[in-house]
Amino acid sequence: MSQITRPLLRMLAVLWTAVALALPAGAADTAEQRADRTAMLRTIERHAQSATDALGREHIDPAVLDVMGQLPRHAFVPDNMQDQAYDDRPLPIGYSQTISQPFIVALMTDLLGVEADDVVLEVGTGSGYQAAVLAELAHEVHSIEIIPGLAESAAERLDTQGFDNVETHLGDGYYGVDTAAPFDAIVVTAAATSVPPPLIAQLKPGGRMIIPVGSSFSLQHLMIVEKDEAGRVRTRQTLPVRFVPLTRGS
Repeated sequence: MSQITRPLLRMLAVLWTAVALALPAGAADTAEQRADRTAMLRTIERHAQSATDALGREHIDPAVLDVMGQLPRHAFVPDNMQDQAYDDRPLPIGYSQTISQPFIVALMTDLLGVEADDVVLEVGTGSGYQAAVLAELAHEVHSIEIIPGLAESAAERLDTQGFDNVETHLGDGYYGVDTAAPFDAIVVTAAATSVPPPLIAQLKPGGRMIIPVGSSFSLQHLMIVEKDEAGRVRTRQTLPVRFVPLTRGS
């Protein structure tokens, strides 16, 4: 082996160690999974070029891409779907629910505009992946899930992955989490027929909500809901999307 090659290999070893250390605790990661994640990011960036009306630009926030490029998405899907974790599509996670398409996760996170000191509410914990993405960007994340099996497994998964700034709640997300309100940002990961008034009430002045709105049997649109400092609310409809319906309590 040449003297030129040895330093290069040492440098690569240091880089791979840095990547491994950046991953949440408990994350198993292979070279193939890292390659799949890189390919996922390239696909997200391609999709972003057709979402300029929503984003106001042709790219996803690099901070969002950086988080998704390090987060082991395969740890948030069923064991039998690990090899499909980075595919450009939603995947079933049980209970007739899905983990969203990676581009939609990136887009909604970008549109939310989370800052480092924000307290964020997620409605629809699902597998916990969206909460994990938000946890890397925000100070604190509250996530509510109505399906007990998903709420329990997501809480365990997030704990295993070392996300100590995420608090999971079991309950009807339509009503938010009043005990932790108000929130700087709210993201809803299931389609509502209209924007729930309790969530608007729990949004801070100056805050923003991203929510898919529409019937489960017709076209849905991703909607941006903003509350100004005087408490006035305005909405803006963006891209057509397809989400599972927001499950309500009895």
